[in-house]
Amino acid sequence: MTFSKSPGNIVRGPFTLSRQHCDSPAVRVVTTLCCAASITRSYTPTDRCKTWRVDVMERKDMKKSRRRQRSLVLSYLVAAVTIASAAFAANTAIEPMSQAGQANWMARYQAMNDRAKQGHINLIYVGDSIVQNYDTRGKDTWNRYYAPRNALNLGISGDRTEHVLWRLDHGNIDGISPKLAIVMIGQNNGGRNTAEEIGAGVTAVVQKIRAKLPTTKILILAIFPRREKPTEERDVLAKASLLAAKLAENKTIFYMDINKIFLRPDGSIPAELMPDFEHPSAKGYRIWAEAIEPKVAELIGDKAIAPAAP
Repeated sequence: MTFSKSPGNIVRGPFTLSRQHCDSPAVRVVTTLCCAASITRSYTPTDRCKTWRVDVMERKDMKKSRRRQRSLVLSYLVAAVTIASAAFAANTAIEPMSQAGQANWMARYQAMNDRAKQGHINLIYVGDSIVQNYDTRGKDTWNRYYAPRNALNLGISGDRTEHVLWRLDHGNIDGISPKLAIVMIGQNNGGRNTAEEIGAGVTAVVQKIRAKLPTTKILILAIFPRREKPTEERDVLAKASLLAAKLAENKTIFYMDINKIFLRPDGSIPAELMPDFEHPSAKGYRIWAEAIEPKVAELIGDKAIAPAAP
């Protein structure tokens, strides 16, 4: 089969290529695949729509040869589509998804919506189990710093950015107008998504809050580290946080990285602050709240709450 140059098109064999298609990514992919299969190409030096010559085999039966040629080209086109699909695969971190199949998840999600419908909410805390556990391990701290501010805990165990996106679109923040939203999400995307994908997921969450709550200030917290000692996953989460931090213009969106309070000088996490090296202990929740309290008070517009006695 031979592709040759004509005034308007490249015509040969079972299909026609217009000149504008010659530089398309698909054609370039097919060309590369052809080369990999030891099929030769020849070019004229001055024209980008060059003469293509593909010698498949010596053939006695022209009809049989053409069928083989068509099959070969189709195989390469299928491979090209597969490669392109992989290259442009969807970022799951920004695709809203529920966990409706889990009864506990649905029960907590519905309880959040019911609380939102009651109104009188000045602060929302958006996240996963790290935030949810303010209801248990961190309850004393929550009662000291956030309950007096009519805060709504929007953390659900196991959630990733995509689950939060779904919740934000399905009632979690409908009908409310809090002064401040604190965002701590993305840790569970570690090991599933790249830093760029997680950063985009956190960004999407913040942008969703901004779109639905235009007068609410937003405080993004750097994703907490996990595992006892430094890992590649920690580096991914740290990079994702820095990407999301670009949203902060320090007028309506702000960013804080307090992760050092959980780390020893060698980067390890003490069990005293995170017993499972992922979720804060009661003391961990206390020092977390104390670290961000001055900024929280500033953004809400009230007086900072003094730390509890040790």
